[in-house]
Amino acid sequence: MDPEFRGDIDHHDGTSDATPGGYTQKRRPGELGFAIFLALASLGLLYSAYGISGFDALSSPGSVPMATTLVMVVSALVVAVRTAKLPKVSGETLSKDILPVMVMIFVGFLIAFGALLKPLGFLPTAALFLVASFKLLSRKGWGYSVTVAFASLLIIWLVFRIAFTVLLPAGIVPEAEFIQIFRNLLSGTD
Repeated sequence: MDPEFRGDIDHHDGTSDATPGGYTQKRRPGELGFAIFLALASLGLLYSAYGISGFDALSSPGSVPMATTLVMVVSALVVAVRTAKLPKVSGETLSKDILPVMVMIFVGFLIAFGALLKPLGFLPTAALFLVASFKLLSRKGWGYSVTVAFASLLIIWLVFRIAFTVLLPAGIVPEAEFIQIFRNLLSGTD
């Protein structure tokens, strides 16, 4: 291993060990599982590409997707086999070094954000996400977290909804009515 490489000595200080020439002869926790996942996902995509039109001729509509996903399958299998042959890095765990608790919490937050976006709409979902995120990351009181979250959400809403007129999922908040009230106030009509 390169003596200048900091990965196995002090990477727990928050610096990245994802530099070229890192662990070239060892396997980090979760690496084999991820390689196997990629191989299985590639097989699934190959099956899906085959479903386009089968393999009747090289000029069939599914031939290019099948060729592309076949390359993915072969590449992923090669990576998985090579990764399986490598010895594990000692002193590292998946939960501590690769997927710490905070990362898993935010994966859960993002899944919840995606699940709640359609029924609740953008504003309430983003408000919940931002309040929870600021509370968790800042480790300050609820007043601070709610204030910063709502100020951030107001800026996001003004920039995207008002300035750029991006349509955001409305959900339970009557956003269009609020915008019309503000337009009426600015124009002086009732």
